[in-house]
Amino acid sequence: VISDDNFATVVAGVEGGRVAYDNVRKVIYLLISTGAAEVVLVSLALFAGLPLPLLAVQLLWLNLVTNGIQDVGLSFEPSEGDVLNRPARPTSEPIFNRLMIERTIVAALVMGCVGFGAFWFMLRAGWTEAAARNAVLLLMVLFENIHIGNCRSETKSALRLSPLRSPILLTGALVALLIHIGTMFTPLGQEVLKVEPVSLTTFVSMWGLARTVFVAMEIHKWTWSLRQRQDA
Repeated sequence: VISDDNFATVVAGVEGGRVAYDNVRKVIYLLISTGAAEVVLVSLALFAGLPLPLLAVQLLWLNLVTNGIQDVGLSFEPSEGDVLNRPARPTSEPIFNRLMIERTIVAALVMGCVGFGAFWFMLRAGWTEAAARNAVLLLMVLFENIHIGNCRSETKSALRLSPLRSPILLTGALVALLIHIGTMFTPLGQEVLKVEPVSLTTFVSMWGLARTVFVAMEIHKWTWSLRQRQDA
């Protein structure tokens, strides 16, 4: 603005600032909701008297590696296209507003409860603790990969946002998934993370369970839009 004294620069600066703020919210939402889901998962297992569904090193792997790659990609998410049509947000509005809190609670409960249900079912079906943990860890990685699509917009359906619009995010999600799958087949990964390859049936089953967070978030976005229109 100082260099060219051009009003168009002011408009571009406002748009850039709003996109940056949106991306900060998206990354925070992704990290907090997935972290809270892990807390729900472990807490439910403890209350039910079951073994730990995830080991400490597996929790670190989720938060520092797979999720760490994804949130970097999410921070480069381009503009949703309507940022300049929104009214200015109040300066006193916190990042954790009502929408963020609701979304975080819903996502965490869905991922945590589904993960716990899968772990409980596998143990009841005769799976060993190690095998059940291995599948639950894969499930949580798949949850992260699907949930990152939910995080791309607070109001728009993930079905309306092409993954090709954000090649960095798409690459990051694929790399995170491939890294985890790779560790399941390498001796070092198997030794450190206590993982092993899973059957195609197990992978497809975990993928199907992971899609529940997508359905839940789509329902919440739809109901939130209805409430906003009613309030207006």
